[in-house]
Amino acid sequence: MSSSDFRQIAIRTEAGKAERLFRAAVSAFCCLTRPSRREIAQLEDLTLPLFDDVSVESRRYVAAALSECEYAPTALVRRLAEEPVEIAAPLLTRSKALSDIDLIALIGRHGLPHARAIARRKQLNPTIADLIRVLEKPTLVRTKPPETVAKLQPAKPKPAAKPEPTATVEQTRPAPGEAADNARRRLRSMMRPAEDGAAINRFLGQPAFVKLRETALTGNAAFFQTALADTLEIDFATARSVTEQSSYAGLLAALRALDLSEDRAFLIAVAVYPGEFPHPQAIRLFLDRYRLLHHEAAQEKVRAWKAETLARAIRSKASSTADAEREASNSDSATASLKAS
Repeated sequence: MSSSDFRQIAIRTEAGKAERLFRAAVSAFCCLTRPSRREIAQLEDLTLPLFDDVSVESRRYVAAALSECEYAPTALVRRLAEEPVEIAAPLLTRSKALSDIDLIALIGRHGLPHARAIARRKQLNPTIADLIRVLEKPTLVRTKPPETVAKLQPAKPKPAAKPEPTATVEQTRPAPGEAADNARRRLRSMMRPAEDGAAINRFLGQPAFVKLRETALTGNAAFFQTALADTLEIDFATARSVTEQSSYAGLLAALRALDLSEDRAFLIAVAVYPGEFPHPQAIRLFLDRYRLLHHEAAQEKVRAWKAETLARAIRSKASSTADAEREASNSDSATASLKAS
């Protein structure tokens, strides 16, 4: 009997059958020592259509069971990880099926509740740990003057036409939690491809290879770096560092992560690093290195670049917030001195 037969049985009968089938299928899967790809696909094909029809308790049970499963089905785990943290916590804390990019995306979409659960993971990527610490940092907001300033204010109130000088400062301060919201928005925006200037818009709408080939052949490094950033969904600074290395190792990983054919990868590499290929042996060496570089290893390298891009954006946002708070504090001190005099 196929997974579709099981699913039709569950749909035709009462909801309790779907609940039992959902739990039983996952329980049986978790007993497999090393499930095949076909078995993983069968479980996803069976459980995902039932997902919306099962109770919160069943989702919580399945999340807990899969969190200990070494070969958990990725699609089902990602679906469960999007649930409220009361359900998703075991997966966020322990599941190996969630990659670093998955974790960053979850933090961007769900904020601190998911971030705090992710923070409990063993051997958490330091970049993600830094992002969580930034989100955890409370915003220093004062809604009234310090006690010393209040005591120094004159007894006679000022006319209504002349508002307190501190009013403008208070209005420009971020509201409580605004810094975390801004950080989450920044995370979400960084997960989407960046928009670049009009000078290369005609390239960025093309498929990845055409985009990279055309910008590489212009001879303008900035054009190619922008196209590479857009294709890999990293920031311009990271793309520039990849292409300004003394060797083509970083570019090799970027091209392998895109799974380009050897001839296409070489065409781009020779356009960006023409001095690296003075003789046929250098070309052969490039092709050998490209063949030996595993696609998953190259993708992991790109994931690290993406994580660093997000970390840099969040650190920049946190630094800007801190500068704004110091400026506001200095303004308060100046106001206090004026009132005291």
